[in-house]
Amino acid sequence: MKEILNRLINHETISKEEAKNVLVNISNGAYNTSQIAAFLTVYMMRSVTIEELEGFRDALLELCLAVNLEDYNTIDLCGTGGDGKDTFNVSTLASFVTAGAGVHVTKHGNYGVSSKCGSSNVMEHLGIQFSNNLDFLKKSIDEAGICILHAPLFHPAMKNVAPIRKELAVKTFFNMLGPMVNPAFPKNQMVGVFNLELARMYGYLYQNTDKNYTILHALDGYDEISLTGPTKAIRNQTEQMLQASDFGVKEHGQNDIVGGETIDASAKIFVNVLSGKGTEAQNNVVCANAGMAIATVKNLSPIQGFEQAKESLLSGKGLEAFQKLKSLTI
Repeated sequence: MKEILNRLINHETISKEEAKNVLVNISNGAYNTSQIAAFLTVYMMRSVTIEELEGFRDALLELCLAVNLEDYNTIDLCGTGGDGKDTFNVSTLASFVTAGAGVHVTKHGNYGVSSKCGSSNVMEHLGIQFSNNLDFLKKSIDEAGICILHAPLFHPAMKNVAPIRKELAVKTFFNMLGPMVNPAFPKNQMVGVFNLELARMYGYLYQNTDKNYTILHALDGYDEISLTGPTKAIRNQTEQMLQASDFGVKEHGQNDIVGGETIDASAKIFVNVLSGKGTEAQNNVVCANAGMAIATVKNLSPIQGFEQAKESLLSGKGLEAFQKLKSLTI
């Protein structure tokens, strides 16, 4: 690690293979916490290269506890986080709305690191059970249309990194990796990223896979469709700039989509929105993101996906998916 750190500190980059080996060595406990923290810190000071990101991704996918859910043609809705916007749990809500619309979801998530309340925080608070048991995950999709893949249960290799990330409490390159290392290897992916450079990198890496994908970045900084301004969308065959009008709605202000200050407050917003008691802005943002997920799987236009998402939310089908999942026990 000393040699790698010296090279990185001297503004050199490392190869795909070297990046992969570092993560494998971290998982094997080969480095101490100071070395790992120093390694993470380097990538807060400069951009990660495509080769490095690819090496990190390959290591985590190789080391993860994979689950075979390919019969379900699922999608994952996952943001990188790290945008510093502290919105409510948009992608998690959108996941249940997507499931309510009949599109199967394998939701990869984790506790918040750089945000107040991550996907796993709110779901755990609301009584959703996490498991890596394949039969339970299949039962979840069969009955609720969605299963939750809580990252620590599938990435045991990262147990040496989790406490360091928590102590640092800022975004690291692991934020960039989260959406790329879903242990169910879903064929469809909608991912939001925190800057345009990363959107391009994701686009490059995904075009070399058989994934059906949509990559999103709101130009005012959000890692999701915020409806507060234009959003860049990179899909398999197209790139487009999405406006609120593409979903048939008007733009909203940034204050309209902020999250709660605590996990309890975030959970209350979550339940309110899913119960049909959300504000117009909250409903529209959730349906825009769920709509793009539906459009990704079904090859629809944004507004067609949005209409299906809106029907799922307002008819209570998204809430039904949530309640069904909550009722399941291992």
